[in-house]
Amino acid sequence: MQPPRKILLNPGPATTSATVKEALVQSDICPREREFGDLMQEIATDLVRVVSGDTDEYVAVLFAGSGTAAMEACVASLPGPGKKILIVENGAYGTRMRQIAEIYEIPVVSYRILYGDYPDLSQVEALIAADDISHVFVVHHETTTGMLNPVADISRLAFRYGREIVVDAMSSLGGIPINVQETPYDYIISSANKCLQGMPGLSFVICKRKSLMAGGKKRRSYYLDLPAQYQGFHSTHQMPFTPPVQVAYALRQALREFFAEGQEGRSARYRKNFDILYAGLKALGFGFLLPPEQESGILLAVCEMDHPAFSFDDLHDFLYARGFTIYPGKGAKEATFRLSILGDLYPEDIHSFLKHLKEYLVQSGIPHGKNESA
Repeated sequence: MQPPRKILLNPGPATTSATVKEALVQSDICPREREFGDLMQEIATDLVRVVSGDTDEYVAVLFAGSGTAAMEACVASLPGPGKKILIVENGAYGTRMRQIAEIYEIPVVSYRILYGDYPDLSQVEALIAADDISHVFVVHHETTTGMLNPVADISRLAFRYGREIVVDAMSSLGGIPINVQETPYDYIISSANKCLQGMPGLSFVICKRKSLMAGGKKRRSYYLDLPAQYQGFHSTHQMPFTPPVQVAYALRQALREFFAEGQEGRSARYRKNFDILYAGLKALGFGFLLPPEQESGILLAVCEMDHPAFSFDDLHDFLYARGFTIYPGKGAKEATFRLSILGDLYPEDIHSFLKHLKEYLVQSGIPHGKNESA
């Protein structure tokens, strides 16, 4: 019996397909068995395929943990002694990188601007040019605001000055095309449970093998040591620490569904959902934090209505009771709530959401535009 389907409009974990849920139910297996090692190798190989990478040049390193585990592994493992990292910080996830670095006492240069402001490439370049910068960290899709940061441009600047580039693609990988043949990022951080539409519990770093295996890295963590995690699996065909077994089976199924749909197909489905959501919200009288050219096409930071009857908590509870989950804002320069279209969602889901959103506005006595078809 299938559980009731819920529409998650939060930026992950995402709504999953019935077949991904079913993949969680497997015979019990010890993760030290070769069969399970083969499964993990298949996943790692497929993750490199997602970014159009060559498995001779790129490898995927998996961790048991949320996306922050993979983020912390990169921050802790990559900079060598006497080197600084540059972090582009225009959202909560850039801030999280900086906070991790501070805990490890890794020197940080932070390009810090308001959450929702767009990076100035000339200012970023001036910071990259400093002699003691070894790595540049930047969030691809900043889910604080829905902003698509100019990671390809920042990467080109990093390459020009001989710096390695680390891209947090947590909420974009699989939803927005990333092709390392076009832009050869050194490290890409992501998670199973966002645009790949798997289950939470596995995160990973897709690494340029040459960068990963270069010497000079200081070991700061036992569990989250990126090179050691890769070497451990490479030498034994086993994860060094106990993985979430059932979650791995679900990710394998999710990856199969990703390749069946194709990157082009998934991106087109997400874009259609986004366009319906954007037009419907606009018709109801909502405004947006970002200008259209900066939107990711995956998440919208929606400005809260300036009306005494509007309450995000009331709106959340009204929609949750009807099977829809929405997400609060996170420190943007204006009061917002967030709606994401990532996951196993389709146009009829977005139309249904807009119908119930309009119902909330009507019941609350909040003016909501003139478009009665939204």
